[in-house]
Amino acid sequence: MLSQLLVLFGFFALILVAVYWVNRAVVLFDQLIADGQSAGVFLEFTLLSLPRVIRLVLPMSAFAAAVYVTNRLSRESELVVMQATGFSPWRLSRPVIYFGLIVAVMMGVLTHYLVPLAQEELDRREVEIQQNATARLLTEGTFLHPAPGVTFYIREITPEGALKDVFLSDRRQPDRTVTYTAAQAFLVNDENGPKLVMVEGLSQFHSAENDQLITTNFSDFAYSIAALLTPAELNDRKLRHVLTSELIRSPEAIAEEVDQPVAEIVAELHYRLNRPVLVLLAALVGFSTLLVGGYSRFGVWRQIVVAFVLLIVIDMLKSTSVDQAGRNVALWPIVYAPTIFGTVLITGLLAAAARPGLFSLGARRRRRAAA
Repeated sequence: MLSQLLVLFGFFALILVAVYWVNRAVVLFDQLIADGQSAGVFLEFTLLSLPRVIRLVLPMSAFAAAVYVTNRLSRESELVVMQATGFSPWRLSRPVIYFGLIVAVMMGVLTHYLVPLAQEELDRREVEIQQNATARLLTEGTFLHPAPGVTFYIREITPEGALKDVFLSDRRQPDRTVTYTAAQAFLVNDENGPKLVMVEGLSQFHSAENDQLITTNFSDFAYSIAALLTPAELNDRKLRHVLTSELIRSPEAIAEEVDQPVAEIVAELHYRLNRPVLVLLAALVGFSTLLVGGYSRFGVWRQIVVAFVLLIVIDMLKSTSVDQAGRNVALWPIVYAPTIFGTVLITGLLAAAARPGLFSLGARRRRRAAA
């Protein structure tokens, strides 16, 4: 049973990861290729996003594997045979617990280590691409809008890197418009950021207040385009970049570093610690709910629907508890409310499964007749 759970888990995880990955890859392809990035950058970004996608699909994959295997064993009467030979629901749940623990270890590695590192590297690479003026602005024959109120145009780019017939309109301030035209320009990087050096051009300043137009001819003029690229700071660390070990050691220092309340840091810490346990509960909810129904020639589709609804309830409770704990640091114990609820629920379902006639149609009829 454990081997079947692992095989089906791998199958469902592969399918779900592929679906999420394709959706993510389409968005990345549109963003990166449109900005002039290479296929290598696209592949790097998709690989860095995989740990987060895998972490997202693990609970559903574990739940689907447990439901599928239990349904198959019930449909082929194998569960009935095992129960008839003296296997209690608690004994039957043992391989599911082992399976859940294996998946929980995977979730722990992803949550505490791989996902924070991948997210930090992904954000760092995004900042580097934002700071790449060549990829953002060097497009021939197209009016670009690198920032709200800014229009940029290049007629031609020579093999030597010179920009021919440049047009730049800056309308970011509502009371004035500045337009630059130049026969030739060059992109230059220095310590203050990228600059556009225009040669043999004309600047036109229009003031909306007095409706005056002032023109100035220049032989060369340097225009800073760092503000147009709106890059984030490379050292701008986010909570999703922080390893769990750092959250345990110094939550107050991390709260100050990422500029978030201590309550959110503590809630994130306990949520990460609780996340692997929720994967185990997802598998056990699917198994125990189907086990209650027993064997039926009509199948266990009703139990499958109930199991899915219970999983949604646990997920809603998880979201609510984390949100409340993030507002008040003293409420961090409620982060574990989904685990407590799920444990009580699974215990009750397995106890009910130990009395197979309790929910059967014949038993209900006998109880109504006796009443």
